[in-house]
Amino acid sequence: MARYDAADERFGHQIPEPFRNTVLHHQDWRESLFFVMHPTDQLGDVYILTLANFPARSEMDSLQLGRWGSTPLLARHARHVNGDHDDWSVGPVQIDIVEPRKQVRLRVSGISGTKVPLEMDVTYTARVQPYQLRRGTMKAGYEVVWDQSHMFQSGWYNGTVTHGGETKQINNWWGQRDHSWGIRTHSRCPMWMWLAIHIPEGMLAVWCWELPNGARLYTDGCFSPSDGGEPVAIREFRHDLTWLDAAGNPTSYERHGEQVHGLAGRVTFLLENGRGINVDANGRWAQRYDVFNPGKPNSLGGGLSEMLVTTSDGQRGTAIYEVTGAWHHKYFPLPRGERLPPDGVTPPTEQRA
Repeated sequence: MARYDAADERFGHQIPEPFRNTVLHHQDWRESLFFVMHPTDQLGDVYILTLANFPARSEMDSLQLGRWGSTPLLARHARHVNGDHDDWSVGPVQIDIVEPRKQVRLRVSGISGTKVPLEMDVTYTARVQPYQLRRGTMKAGYEVVWDQSHMFQSGWYNGTVTHGGETKQINNWWGQRDHSWGIRTHSRCPMWMWLAIHIPEGMLAVWCWELPNGARLYTDGCFSPSDGGEPVAIREFRHDLTWLDAAGNPTSYERHGEQVHGLAGRVTFLLENGRGINVDANGRWAQRYDVFNPGKPNSLGGGLSEMLVTTSDGQRGTAIYEVTGAWHHKYFPLPRGERLPPDGVTPPTEQRA
């Protein structure tokens, strides 16, 4: 039976159903927030906070990820949702929109009795306009694997974080925030690449999906200037990245990336105004995804890398590069997923872990 909630007292319905109902009932439908912060001019700590609502599961969760020095940060907090999806709190985590499209406050408190890897009181302030990506859809045979909308925006982070009794001040760190909604079955995506590049002139960002053979399924992104001007959409995007081992030499990811410690290479943005920008980058893990389900066939490969970047016009900055997925000729040569696009057929058993 449909439920009428407090959210239904306001205008904004987009389908002829109450707010808690989605257009397609799916276990992997989520609406999520993602915040990542890091220094502007060097490789250092990386702090990540997420918040996601799963209507079909009646659950909201929050992940704490990243790295404090060489110490990984990893925690998941969750709660039951019963019509209170507008309450952006999960255990020790509280997220508040101070000003729409401009400012968000992130808090993680250790006083609730819940153990947290990182206490936080940090405010995100936008430095560019948000960019709304067009809706993207991917299927494996007849099954929907991905169908979502997505927004990203570069900003400044300021505040304090505490780990193991030590408190650090964050002063004008760069970072990204995302807001996405729709179906995402992560373990069945062959390869996706999400880049959030911060340079003095603004933000370069892209979202790209490919099939195992490298055929392009989806690309969208932009350059959004720090002077507040309108974002300029991407017309074409090219990537040539390489996994690095502990000595900084090129290496293959193989099945679970045991030898991978870093990432390097060049990406090229061609904007719809005719401008071309090459970005050369080199960096290291900020968050590996294999740790979530180590050694299992359905765990995601790759993860988030913290990068130092230089553009073809001489600008320097920092970035987060996400390269992940289940099977890709260049980045994940040994398949590790089931019922993958395009046809939904599971790769042969002898190829899988």
